[in-house]
Amino acid sequence: MIAGLVTELGPWTWWIVGLIFLGLEIVVPGVFLLWIGLAALVVGGLSFPLWGYAFWGWQTQMLVFAVLALALALVGRRISRANLDTDQPMLNRRLEGLVGRTATLEEPIREGKGRIRLDDTTWIVQGPDMPAGARVRITVAQAGCLTVEPGA
Repeated sequence: MIAGLVTELGPWTWWIVGLIFLGLEIVVPGVFLLWIGLAALVVGGLSFPLWGYAFWGWQTQMLVFAVLALALALVGRRISRANLDTDQPMLNRRLEGLVGRTATLEEPIREGKGRIRLDDTTWIVQGPDMPAGARVRITVAQAGCLTVEPGA
């Protein structure tokens, strides 16, 4: 089946497959199909000058496609990890961004538990017993619970 399709369409097979993968990349979330589509387009580009040669059968083309898809996926992964630097390092890391902030206790800390309000959210806090209205500083933010100490 694969051999017949490749033989009928010739080098255009890879261009069609590559464009299908690139089209699917738009519909399916993620960036993985981009690299497979690019690998198919490269094999299509190689197929035009190599089509008449005996060594460039469908088995060789599939092997080149598999190697290119894997190599491009690894390169793409490395590129995407290198672009993680941002001017907002705490974006989507809300809890970590709370460490060091000060707040006023909304509910007293009794038996190690209390509540504060920061911005638009009420947070459960743990720390030494203190009355409502006391100023606290957040020292640890973990699993939705903030650890506080008396602050200025």
